[in-house]
Amino acid sequence: MVWAPGGDRGPRIIDELAERREVIAVDLPGFGETPPLTGEVSIATLTNSVGDFIREQGLDGVATVGQSMGGRIVLELARRGVGGDTVALDPGGFWSDHELLVFGATLRPSIALVRALRGRLPALLGSRVGRTLLLAQLSARPWALSPGTVLPDVLGLADAPATGAAMDALTKGLKQDGAPAGTVPGRVTIGWGCRDLVTVPSQAARASQLFPDAQLHWFERCGHFPQWDAAHEATRLILHRTD
Repeated sequence: MVWAPGGDRGPRIIDELAERREVIAVDLPGFGETPPLTGEVSIATLTNSVGDFIREQGLDGVATVGQSMGGRIVLELARRGVGGDTVALDPGGFWSDHELLVFGATLRPSIALVRALRGRLPALLGSRVGRTLLLAQLSARPWALSPGTVLPDVLGLADAPATGAAMDALTKGLKQDGAPAGTVPGRVTIGWGCRDLVTVPSQAARASQLFPDAQLHWFERCGHFPQWDAAHEATRLILHRTD
């Protein structure tokens, strides 16, 4: 199973999945240990990088899982016929023009704030009040999250050299294309948080129309990060819907 994150690694869910499956967590270009792309940064080129990795490692037919931008990338891989079963959690790319404007206008300042507060993040996220103030856009219950769950993800967002370029790819690039029925290589599952404030729940209908073979799963009381708000449920869903 290849986990293609949206800038984060989702360590808790990966640990749970690894108890049952072999999991390969890839760092997208410009995130984690992977150097940035030298040319154009777009959803297409980021998807190319994951697809190239899959082919180079001889992982044809591997199940792919991603969240947010990573969710969009694994759907794009499925559209191209790459991989096997696919699970996309709260994927981007299915917004209306107005929703896209709101996405950029709200998330960019949040990223800038996180970067400005980089040195104070451990203390701020160690507090229920701090987590609530900083993560309200991303989690339905930020106060209930553990600092150990969220701190690596938020630090990764703050430190990654490609965060700005990835935001540009999402907000200035094309919307996600679909895959006609019967053209994807395996089962496709799209999971969506009912309280997602980043890729809002109304976008799930567009995703289902564009990927008619997909099974839609709703996470109750969950924001943009099922691996935060509903980790056990997300693990069960991934294990059930992938081989």
